[in-house]
Amino acid sequence: MPHLATDDSVQLYYEETGKGIPIVFIHEFAGDCRAWEPQVRHFSRYYRCITYNARGYPPSDVPPDGERYSQERARDDILAVLDGLRIDKAHIVGLSMGGFATLHFGFTYPRRARSLVIAGCGYGAAPDKRAQFAEEAEASARRFEQLTMATAAEAYALGPTRVQFQNKDPRGWREFLQQLAEHSTAGAANTMRGVQKRRPSLFDLVDRMKSIDVPTLIMTGDEDWPCLEPGILMKTHIPTAGLVVMPNAGHTINLEDPAAFNMHLADLFLAADAGSWPARDPRAMTGSILGR
Repeated sequence: MPHLATDDSVQLYYEETGKGIPIVFIHEFAGDCRAWEPQVRHFSRYYRCITYNARGYPPSDVPPDGERYSQERARDDILAVLDGLRIDKAHIVGLSMGGFATLHFGFTYPRRARSLVIAGCGYGAAPDKRAQFAEEAEASARRFEQLTMATAAEAYALGPTRVQFQNKDPRGWREFLQQLAEHSTAGAANTMRGVQKRRPSLFDLVDRMKSIDVPTLIMTGDEDWPCLEPGILMKTHIPTAGLVVMPNAGHTINLEDPAAFNMHLADLFLAADAGSWPARDPRAMTGSILGR
């Protein structure tokens, strides 16, 4: 199995398929590299597709120390993948937990990104939801430890922004659930506490968003309620951001509607590589409704 080492000596499992301009896919909390299969099958015909399992997700290492998990580590693990595979620049695509990591990568290492896809990003970001999210994250971590992931997976996979997937594609949802149930109990608990629970609010990162000049696509489902307002926040403050809201969709949009998801990614990649993805015209942000 291919692995690469991070700068803090954690071994990350990765897979790569195809040739050409590289795309790196970063999975969500409830996924792993297998969750990108609909994207890899499509884009590996034209691009070099790289997926990897985050720390805590076997066959990547599962560090026992909870302090080895953080938003900064998730961000820098993307850099470790690029460096380990000797990739100068890549399209960076992240969903949920991976979307947060992609955003942080974008304003920390912008010269290493051809483009950014920040999908399903926003859980716990709203100022009035911070305490609730932290409490729910801790409760989830304890539940994983008490029940093991093999047992706790189904309840997690039936969250309010995941039932859309079950209703739309029961077979696909069942596969997603089976993969989630195979995750490491210790890795899931450490990731939930170290990355999810402790990450900063998007509302505290507005000034850093304004610095991003890389072609960026924000994506969310219209029933992924915790991500709608943060999606608009990022669209407003990232000068190069486009926003896609996918209809009748929940959190796992790359699996719920893979054809539409892939289409929007393809449009971004082509425009970014051609140098034709636009930055926002300042005249669009004057505050006037009708103009002069």
